[in-house]
Amino acid sequence: MDNPVDNIVDLGLINYVRHPDDPNYVVFRIQDAERAESFEEELKKQQIWFERGSEQKRQRTFHLFGIHKSDFKRVEKINFVVEAKHKKPLIPFKPLRYFVLFGGLAMLSLAIIGYCEQQKKLEQFEEVNSSDNQ
Repeated sequence: MDNPVDNIVDLGLINYVRHPDDPNYVVFRIQDAERAESFEEELKKQQIWFERGSEQKRQRTFHLFGIHKSDFKRVEKINFVVEAKHKKPLIPFKPLRYFVLFGGLAMLSLAIIGYCEQQKKLEQFEEVNSSDNQ
């Protein structure tokens, strides 16, 4: 697919869609008011023209930003920056996060050491078998 905006199927994995009336525009949907404010600030910093609106859907308010298609790549980068800025960590409890990280590294290290030791045993086994056959 050349242009992700022209995708017909919307599974909700992205927060932008093609404008329903004008195909030259893309609409970014942001649920959180804080993210919407950050998004608007970044658009103003980059001097990108936009229209802002809101929409009520299923007890949620979506903040809508209409962007011209020619600015899509720049705005997509802004979108990623804003999402990263407001992203919450997967494991919020810091000691648990480090425990999972170092525990995973320890298991990986043990697996590598076990693999290397097994290769040494296989080499010794092959040497013994080759000397017995001669």
